[in-house]
Amino acid sequence: MKNSKNRSIYSWAFYDWANSAYVTTVIAGFFPIFFKGYFSANVDVTVSTAQLGFANSISSLFIVLIAPLLGAIADVGGLKKRFLFLFAYLGILMSAALSFVGEGAWEAAIFVYALGNIGFMGSNIFYDSLLPTITEEKNVDFVSGLGFALGYLGGGILFSLNVWMLQNPAFFGLDGDIEAVKISFISVAVWWMFFSLPLLFFVKEKKPTKDKGTVQIISEGYHRLAGTVRKIRHLKGLTLFLIAYWLYIDGVDTIIRMSVDYGMAIGFDARSLVLSLLIVQFVGFPATLVFAKLAQNWDTKKAILLAISIYLFITFWAAFMDEIHEFYILAVMIALVQGGIQALSRSYYAKMIPDEYAAEFFGFYNFLGKTAAILGPFLIGIVALITENSRVGIASVAIFFILGAILLMKVDEKKAADEVRATLT
Repeated sequence: MKNSKNRSIYSWAFYDWANSAYVTTVIAGFFPIFFKGYFSANVDVTVSTAQLGFANSISSLFIVLIAPLLGAIADVGGLKKRFLFLFAYLGILMSAALSFVGEGAWEAAIFVYALGNIGFMGSNIFYDSLLPTITEEKNVDFVSGLGFALGYLGGGILFSLNVWMLQNPAFFGLDGDIEAVKISFISVAVWWMFFSLPLLFFVKEKKPTKDKGTVQIISEGYHRLAGTVRKIRHLKGLTLFLIAYWLYIDGVDTIIRMSVDYGMAIGFDARSLVLSLLIVQFVGFPATLVFAKLAQNWDTKKAILLAISIYLFITFWAAFMDEIHEFYILAVMIALVQGGIQALSRSYYAKMIPDEYAAEFFGFYNFLGKTAAILGPFLIGIVALITENSRVGIASVAIFFILGAILLMKVDEKKAADEVRATLT
C-alpha cells in the first residue's frame, strides 16, 4: 500500500518535470528571444514587448473564463485526468507547431504561442486538483514542493540541452541558430508527452459512484458551480487568501514571463540572459525542497511572506541594475524563492478545501492566478509604452507584492478550512 502511494506521489510530481520544459524553453527562454529577432523582426523593442505581453494576457483570459466551470464538471464526472491530458496535448502540439512558423509571421507566432499557453495552463488546473487525493495534509507542503523541484530539474536539463544546441548547432548537424531553436520547440513537445505518461498510468482518480451521461455531468457541474458562487460570500477566509494570492502571484508570473524580454530591452545580450535562466533552474531545484521543508518545520504562511519580501526587493533592484552580473545575482535570488512561493501557495490552499471539490476550487485558484497573469504583462506593456522606459514598467509590478502581503497576513487557514466545510457540507 505504501509503495503504491509513493508511486502515485512521484508519478504525479513527474508531470511537473514534463511540462516545465514548456516554461523554460518556450515561455521564459527561446520564444521571447526568437519573437524579437525572428517572428517580429525589424519591430521596435518596446512594441514587441507590448505584443508579447498582450499574447500572454489573451491566453490567460481564456483560461480565466473556463477554469471554474470545467473544474466543477471534472469533480462531478471524475474527469480530472481526462481534462488534464486534453489540455496537455494541445500544449504539446502547439509547441511543435512553433517550429513551422516563418520569419516575420508574428501574427501566426502569437496565435500558436497563445494556444500553447492555454494548453499548459489548462492542464495545470487539473494537475493541481489531484494533489489532495494523493497525499495527506501533513505531507502536502513537501509533495507540492517536490513537484515544483522536479519541474526545475527536468526543465533545466532539457533547457541545457537546447542551449547547447543553440550555441553549437554544427555539433548536432544543424544549419544554425534558427534551426536549433525550431528543433528545441519540437524537443519540448516530445519531452512533455513522454514524461506525462507516469501520471496517466499510475495516478488513480476517484470515480463517481454511478455512471452519468455527458449532459447530466455538464448540468450538475454548472449547478454546482452556481451554488458555490452563491455561497462564496460566506467563505471569507478562503476569499481573502485568493485575493492575496491573485495579487502577489501576479508579480511572480510576470517576472517569469517578461524577465528575458526586459533584459533585452535594457541592453543585455541573449546568450547572457539564457545563462541566467539556467541558473534559475538548477538553483531552484534544491531551493524549492528547502522551502517546502521550511514550511513543514516553521509555518507555511510565514514562508510565503518571506518569499514575497525577497521578490519585492528583486523588483526594485531590477529597475535600477545596469550590469549583467547584477542580472545573474537577481537570477539566483529568484531561484531561491520562485518554486517555494508557487509550491507553498498551492499546498496552503489545498489545506483549506475538501477533496471532493478540489478541481472546482482549483479552478477558482487558477482563475485568479491567470487573471493576475493578464494584468501583470499588460501593466508592463502599457507603462513601457506610456513612459517609453522598460525600467518603470518592471518597477510597477511591486504594487502587487505589497498589497498581496498585506492581505495574506490577515488569513487564518484553519478558520478558513472550517468555514469551507461548514458551508459546503
